[in-house]
Amino acid sequence: MFLSCLFFLKHLYQGKKTTVQSDSIAEVRASPIQLILFFGTMVLATAFFSQLGYPLTSFLLMVALLRILGIKRWGLNILISVVTAVGSYFLFVKWLDIPMPKGWIGL
Repeated sequence: MFLSCLFFLKHLYQGKKTTVQSDSIAEVRASPIQLILFFGTMVLATAFFSQLGYPLTSFLLMVALLRILGIKRWGLNILISVVTAVGSYFLFVKWLDIPMPKGWIGL
């Protein structure tokens, strides 16, 4: 994650503007606010991981990160988040038998 941050900051301060056509799914914004929101979301997800449990935290984390990174279509955002949360739950908890916090939903 630290290397990703350095890469992002390098491109941010080189002055290269990245643009995407307005009809695409995501818009690319290279701003310090986006970086701060991204890491703030990661910190919040870490803080509430034990209370909310793995499935709910991973779903909410994906919703927030996709929104911050520019996916504006809520239907696509929710779909990607559900698929990621369910897929990672079955991968880590069911298949690899890694114990994760269940939180108040008890999964």
